[in-house]
Amino acid sequence: MKIRKHYLTLRQAFPHLHEEAPLETTLEELAAEVDCTHRNMVLLLKRMQQEQWLTWQPKKGRGNRSTLIFHMRKEQLLLEEAKQFVAKQDLESALELLQTTDHPSHLREQFQEWLSGQFGFRSELQGDRRSDVLRFPLTQTIHALDPAAIHYTGESHLVNQLFDGLVRMDAKGEHIVPHLAHAWEVDETRTIWTFYLRKGVRFHHGREMAASDVKYALERLQRLAPRGLYSWAYAGIKQISCPNDTTVVIQLVERNELFLGFLSTNRAAIVPEDACESAGGWMGTNPVGTGPFRLAGHEHGIWILEAFPAYFQGRGFLDRVEVWTQPELEHLSDSDSKQSFQVMHNVRISDMDAQRWQQVRQSGMTTKFMTVNERKEGPLRDPLIRKALRFALDQAYLLEQLSGDVIEAADSFFPKSDAEGEEVDGDAPRPSYRSATLDQLIHSAGYQGETLMLATIPQYEQDALLLQNMYEKSGISLQIMLIPAEQFNGELRMSADLVLFATMMDEHRELRLYDMYKSMQQHAAPEVQSLLDDSLHQLRYEIDPLRRKTLLEQLESQLKQRNSLLFLYRKHLKTAYHPSIRGISFDSLGWVRFRDIWFT
Repeated sequence: MKIRKHYLTLRQAFPHLHEEAPLETTLEELAAEVDCTHRNMVLLLKRMQQEQWLTWQPKKGRGNRSTLIFHMRKEQLLLEEAKQFVAKQDLESALELLQTTDHPSHLREQFQEWLSGQFGFRSELQGDRRSDVLRFPLTQTIHALDPAAIHYTGESHLVNQLFDGLVRMDAKGEHIVPHLAHAWEVDETRTIWTFYLRKGVRFHHGREMAASDVKYALERLQRLAPRGLYSWAYAGIKQISCPNDTTVVIQLVERNELFLGFLSTNRAAIVPEDACESAGGWMGTNPVGTGPFRLAGHEHGIWILEAFPAYFQGRGFLDRVEVWTQPELEHLSDSDSKQSFQVMHNVRISDMDAQRWQQVRQSGMTTKFMTVNERKEGPLRDPLIRKALRFALDQAYLLEQLSGDVIEAADSFFPKSDAEGEEVDGDAPRPSYRSATLDQLIHSAGYQGETLMLATIPQYEQDALLLQNMYEKSGISLQIMLIPAEQFNGELRMSADLVLFATMMDEHRELRLYDMYKSMQQHAAPEVQSLLDDSLHQLRYEIDPLRRKTLLEQLESQLKQRNSLLFLYRKHLKTAYHPSIRGISFDSLGWVRFRDIWFT
């Protein structure tokens, strides 16, 4: 690979010289460009000529200049260099090599097309044993695989392969079923939950799971993530006891009918006390769980998962999964790059591709919305200004800018269903407003063009910019403040007037909405805080899931009426997979469970 770098350095020294055109030069001049000795330059030229990259015609005698002719195009050698990095599982270096502005976009497109052929299923012979490997692309960065520290869907997906919880939710979100616990019971007060653990469940490092690990995992959440996702659920744990190695008794401060659902999320995954403590309390990027796969290593953005032979529900069919994180290549799912993928998540399939691929519309959907910070002094304490924000919210404009068959206008977290089973909203997309009504609202409220601060996470910056442009047409000025996801629940967003966020509506919808409304309390007006307190209290005490759904719909309606909650759009995602795949099933976010996959 070093010889390629030297050729590239030499070739880039003469950017205006075309291939096959002779160049009059000397060894001393070339050695200066490559920063090497005269002797090493002779050896390099000899090696490059053997590779047929160039022709070197030396001329003897003082004052005589030799002739150099380049044959190999710089772009072609760059592509080969990038491929060599990939062969060594160093995707980061390959991407970095091709990302500079000096390299034409078509070169990066060629590399992406080639790279797409490296993904998918392959069977490799290692010694006398054949291994089934799935190389899986993920257009996200993995920051952590600790259940207490995950923030993104890609991380959550991998955590689901590496860890298990006491119970799990079925794919439809209708029933909670046994998992690490084979049974459970609750007392008459519904504050004491007793779980009976399976025997013989082993962690990836070999030790058998015990009740003390369950106690440690939940108490660790309370200690390390006091404001994390679903913190309201585990903060309500008063005491955990372990009568024996296979029994765990959890006592709650008060009744919470959402608690069992919380235990089915990967936030409540069970971690081994010994391995976690030896790592300093955080697992970070070295997780140890009981899941069907264990982490074999990670380097240069590639995460390698190996089948866990001792998995309590049976070993998976795949031997290894390689997850290649490549946030720079989000457009790899374009039509021309699909031929060699076996599984693709979060994609849009054209009509032509749909003939070659099986498609599953994921059960989950992301709903984007804004909430108003009514605790901050400023224009938005005036209900007329909040109403003006709603009137100026041009969903048609947003949909036009975003486009795509999976993006729809949203007016609720609970889209209604029509007779054919397709999800629709009760209200059509609102037309574009630059009307006398809007002008009158703004004038009546006394808005003088004050700049409103809109807080969101970096991943939603594009949405924020669209809102900024949209509201500017109505004379409402927005300034954008980006806050990292891991800090978004902190105090920084309290300085904003508006909060832009999204929530995943899947089988854990009521948990996610409870979490969202709990967060909304921080910046709600006193009367809204009282409304939220009362509604959330009723949710915790209501045993009937249908009644809980009604309570959530009523709360949403009240917040919409006072324009404290403004809906933008929702995004459905699809999973596409090649017909050769068998055993497709999905986890809580509609992502394929690697354990179940096999190939024909």
